[in-house]
Amino acid sequence: MKHKLKQLAGQLNGELYTDKMMRTLYATDASAYAEMPLAVAIPKSKDDIKTLINFANEEGTSLIPRTAGTSLAGQVVGNGIVVDVSKHLNKILEVNAQEHWVLVEPGVVRDELNLFLKPYGLYFGPETSTANRAMIGGMVGNNSCGSNSVVYQSTREHTLEVKAFLSDGSEVEFKALSFDEFIDKCSGDTLEATVYKSIRSMLGNYENQCEIRKEFPKKSIERRNTGYAIDLLLETSPFSAGTPDFNFCAMIAGSEGTLAFITEIKLNLVPIHPRETGLLCAHFESIDEALRANIIALKYAPRASELIDHYILECTKENLEQRHNRFFVKGDPQAILVVEFAGTSLEEIKSICRRVEIEMRLAGLGYHFPALFGKDISKIWSLRKAGLGLLSNLPGDEKAVPVIEDTAVDVHDLPAYIADFNQILEKYNLYSVHYAHAGSGELHLRPIINLKTEEGNRLFRVIAEEIATLVKKYNGSLSGEHGDGRLRGEFIEQMVGKKNYQLLKEIKNTWDPKHIFNPNKIVDTPPMNEMLRYKPGQQTPAFNTVFRYYNQDVLQHAEQCNGAGECRKTHLMGGTMCPSYMATRNEKDSTRARANILRTFLTSSEKVNRFDHEEIKEVMDLCLSCKGCKSECPSNVDMAKLKAEFLQQYYDSNGVPLRLWLIGHSSVIAKLGTLVPGLYNYMMTNKLISNALKKLIGFSIKRSLPTIHSVTLKNWFQSYKRQHPQEKFTKKVYLFCDEFTNYNDTEIGIKAILLLNKLGYGVTIPKHMESGRALLSKGLIRRVKRIAEQNVSLLSKVITEETPLVGIEPSAILTFRDEYPDLVSDQLLPEAKELSSNTFLIDEFLVQELKKGNIGKEQFTKERKVIKLHGHCQQKAWLAQKASEQLLSIPENFQVETIASGCCGMAGSFGYEREHYDLSMQIGELVLFPTVRAQADDVLIAATGTSCRHQIYDGTGKNASHPVEILLNAVV
Repeated sequence: MKHKLKQLAGQLNGELYTDKMMRTLYATDASAYAEMPLAVAIPKSKDDIKTLINFANEEGTSLIPRTAGTSLAGQVVGNGIVVDVSKHLNKILEVNAQEHWVLVEPGVVRDELNLFLKPYGLYFGPETSTANRAMIGGMVGNNSCGSNSVVYQSTREHTLEVKAFLSDGSEVEFKALSFDEFIDKCSGDTLEATVYKSIRSMLGNYENQCEIRKEFPKKSIERRNTGYAIDLLLETSPFSAGTPDFNFCAMIAGSEGTLAFITEIKLNLVPIHPRETGLLCAHFESIDEALRANIIALKYAPRASELIDHYILECTKENLEQRHNRFFVKGDPQAILVVEFAGTSLEEIKSICRRVEIEMRLAGLGYHFPALFGKDISKIWSLRKAGLGLLSNLPGDEKAVPVIEDTAVDVHDLPAYIADFNQILEKYNLYSVHYAHAGSGELHLRPIINLKTEEGNRLFRVIAEEIATLVKKYNGSLSGEHGDGRLRGEFIEQMVGKKNYQLLKEIKNTWDPKHIFNPNKIVDTPPMNEMLRYKPGQQTPAFNTVFRYYNQDVLQHAEQCNGAGECRKTHLMGGTMCPSYMATRNEKDSTRARANILRTFLTSSEKVNRFDHEEIKEVMDLCLSCKGCKSECPSNVDMAKLKAEFLQQYYDSNGVPLRLWLIGHSSVIAKLGTLVPGLYNYMMTNKLISNALKKLIGFSIKRSLPTIHSVTLKNWFQSYKRQHPQEKFTKKVYLFCDEFTNYNDTEIGIKAILLLNKLGYGVTIPKHMESGRALLSKGLIRRVKRIAEQNVSLLSKVITEETPLVGIEPSAILTFRDEYPDLVSDQLLPEAKELSSNTFLIDEFLVQELKKGNIGKEQFTKERKVIKLHGHCQQKAWLAQKASEQLLSIPENFQVETIASGCCGMAGSFGYEREHYDLSMQIGELVLFPTVRAQADDVLIAATGTSCRHQIYDGTGKNASHPVEILLNAVV
């Protein structure tokens, strides 16, 4: 097979991967399953797909279509060739604004499609919680919907036409057909004619009709993805009078890539909703109260009614991003129902909210009913959408498991169904998370189970069996939106009856006789508790790590990644995570891939040092340690921390490369340079010498090297304070003189001290070590641990709430807040935590002083200035970028706009390194460079990070200033 796969690779315009690393990365999705594929294909064209189909037919293998890979039922896991269409087949082909449709390839991202459609005043309605990376092909395959399905239903209702390849390689187009057109399709002996003749025979049979109408879910349940949708095809012409035209798209939607390989999709569009919207966030003492209140809310025609339970609310307390979005929560409710209403005015919506609140209170339901509008709406929906990822934050090996998580029943049956559901769980001493689509009768229900144990594996199956029986009792759907896959396929016969299940198998066998399309999904699935990520009873060693992982170990931290794929969003969606994926669109460059590869080898390696694998090193290579995942990943996977840990452990077996040692000790080299600064700077700027140095070190010759100042900041300050005694100031502040400001950006440090003095603050530079940031970035964390302990010991004696520590360079000062508490010894941990709470960026400190009234706007110019601000990645990770914006906005006529850029691409030394230079510049070109170039000459560019300013200069030729430089010039 290896030889044949090599031949196949030569026939493709795209790529074919057969190496262990790539196969490992595609062995999982967002489900509990893992199965090593034969190969991974990245097709560039429809011709590639046809070639793959021919190969699968000839060699008896299978194709597993995949887009973002966020499936929750194991739909894109299998032992054949995974075909990832997300990288190249992602074009918007045509828009018809008059007829309200768009033609797209399957790799188009749902939210990016709507950005494109906005100028047309149109919108694709169905919205998943993963909509900023979910792709249309996957949405059709899963028949996705989302929180707004009470208005827009599911993807099926908006899928007008589909172009696809059938299993024999023939290309077909499915669309609505009149009676005569349907009959014409049944003529001939092609596979296309065969599938039409088969469905005509099947649904034209009266006994089949009766059985389908008897056994399939209630028609009142709009969310139903159980099996192939033959119940919906039955309600079309020519099988039922007075019904819509027959369209196979109704069955293709939700077929999970098992019947045909989709290449183009024509979607129905709706006008952008022009009216005002608002949220009623009703608080309840129990889940049952919330579900009964939900029925009341639905009487008022909401656009959405979503449940958030106390487990998720607890998780939001520990998530850097989401804890800011829980501002509206009062007390500790057991459940919150978020109900969205629309109206022609805010007053109309407020009136609806008041009426709903009154009716709920009269029914004895709820205790707090805040109504939220404007910018607050996106915060609440962000919190709701983060639910899936937040559930991975549970410490230890017990996790909220996706096993029966999207069962759907009639919304009026929901309170009774959930009561029965919880009684079943109580019987097994289990409890469950409840959240999401109450308005559609579908809650995401995830029992807390440890799948690493034999008992957990048994419960995984037992709960599935029991809940399947319960769903059938209510004539519901075992899957409301996430599909059958290999998780629920085993129970479809129970859900639709034996006779109907045979009809579903007949469909699969007719469309795909050799089972080359995603086999063992929906029908003929293996037992649902086989091929799980975790083998019951599998033991892993205790890991002797440098970092502290609190209530878990390093493996469990990597396992927090559940595959939800937030790291696969592009620059168009905003945010920082993950810059390398944004530039390359390669799965292996996503945070998810890094977590997957680390989890795999730490679990199954046979080496004494389980970190000692080139596969991990390769996948970690393009991690920029930007820290974006620390706040943006809903599962709080801190990949920069994991990368640093990996590198240290890897060096233990392989030694530290010279270049990495030099970068990590760059402050030592700069210190030596201060002995002869003129010579040092000559060597850095002379083209011949600097190019030779770059080649020797392994830096790109296209990159300019940083120079050092003629005097260090510490030496300058010693001289300055003799002439300007700092004791005369009544207000005092301690300044952390980081290694970058001390040697390279001394001028900025000087201006920061002058600014503080002008604003009435005496400055003290206490005794301290360097921050260790360069060492951290290269994984030399044992050395950083010693630095951290020295700094904590030195500074905890003087730094208090009244005398805070302030820093200029974000990456350096934030080590106190970020890495130090995870590195120091247990004895120093209390001091490290206390110190971290009293450590601030200078931007944060000055904004706080403004709010306290210690600084006034009258101290600054009234001159008008336009400023474009780029924030440092690690500042963004701690949600501290707002402080820089607020700082620059202190002068009342300064107009500050934050550039919607993620990482600048430099990331410390990353952008200097020869093999990373091109990617570094590619990242800069996504948003930052074009925005900076577009500014008029009188617009000021601000950037808080030293590497950011360097990158902006190298990429655009424009100089960027630190906010303190701009503010100093604004003092009057």
